[in-house]
Amino acid sequence: MKILSILLLSIVSLLQSNHTVNLTFVGDAMQHAPQITAALQPDGTYDYTPCFQYVEDDIRWADFAVVNLECPLGGKPYTGYPCFSAPDSYAQRLKDVGFDLFLTANNHCLDRRDKGLIRTCQMLDSLRIPHIGTYRDSQERERSLPYIEDIKGIKIAFLDYTYGTNGIPIQGDVIVDFIDQQLIADDIQKARSRGADVLCVNLHWGIEYQLKPVASQRTLADWLVTQGVDFIIGGHPHVVEPMEMRYSEEYDKKVLLVYSMGNFISNQSDIDTRGGALVKVSLKLENGKPVIIEPRYKLFFVQKPVSRGENYVLIPEARPDLLRPDAKGEFTRFMQRTHDLVTSHNIDVPCEP
Repeated sequence: MKILSILLLSIVSLLQSNHTVNLTFVGDAMQHAPQITAALQPDGTYDYTPCFQYVEDDIRWADFAVVNLECPLGGKPYTGYPCFSAPDSYAQRLKDVGFDLFLTANNHCLDRRDKGLIRTCQMLDSLRIPHIGTYRDSQERERSLPYIEDIKGIKIAFLDYTYGTNGIPIQGDVIVDFIDQQLIADDIQKARSRGADVLCVNLHWGIEYQLKPVASQRTLADWLVTQGVDFIIGGHPHVVEPMEMRYSEEYDKKVLLVYSMGNFISNQSDIDTRGGALVKVSLKLENGKPVIIEPRYKLFFVQKPVSRGENYVLIPEARPDLLRPDAKGEFTRFMQRTHDLVTSHNIDVPCEP
């Protein structure tokens, strides 16, 4: 019986090793006041069903999809910029379209102070949505990290950090994971000790609206490569910044570096903020070692409503037929400007056909 069990485990391991693990990452999921108004229904509920319908297939393509929730679920009154609080149904819809992990370490996580951070954690837990980056107390952080997901036999650790919280201080026991090299190094070591095969570090960093990474981003990215991470995934600038495949000689592996994916959905108006990049990447085992294959991106545009009853809708680059006539000019400008940027600066991260 013992021999049979070992044989079955070996067969399962062999089958898993032939699988490809697909991952999807998107940027900042915002909730400005006009977005909340557009989602409001006559019965007082909030409906986000139309928003993601045309990108849902790209999200569900992944075995695991990650989104930055850049707005607390702080309860009523719901508010937009500068201090956000989004309806709970917004998070539910993001889960329903296929996101598996919510990142919450960002500069708006304390917009409703400690109470809002705590409520956000509570609501995500009640919706059974895994989340990292902020915690109700140090004990919860200790229980939650490292967050490791076993996907088809590859154990991937996800970590999440922010540069700050817009100057809003922590008042009690809540924890926000700030960018700190010693903290990150300790978390990486802990993830490895818990059996992680792959390390994904998510960062809320950089300067808003800058189309290229600043020195602090480049320096931190260089350091993370020396720490042996596999993915460096960034957000916060609200515009798409370059992406590249690095090679780590020390660890003999490829590293995917994404400085910023821009907005996932928002009400921002500057042309470079009118959409974002959805990043896809796959992993497979080669000689028992996870290897990054086929990193690529897809662009999408946020079409804003113009009349009552309409909602914000994400339009993929390949579907201009879905645009209203009045949105075609901004759609074209966003796509051209963003492609010009990434074509000039991306390294081995092409646009998906």
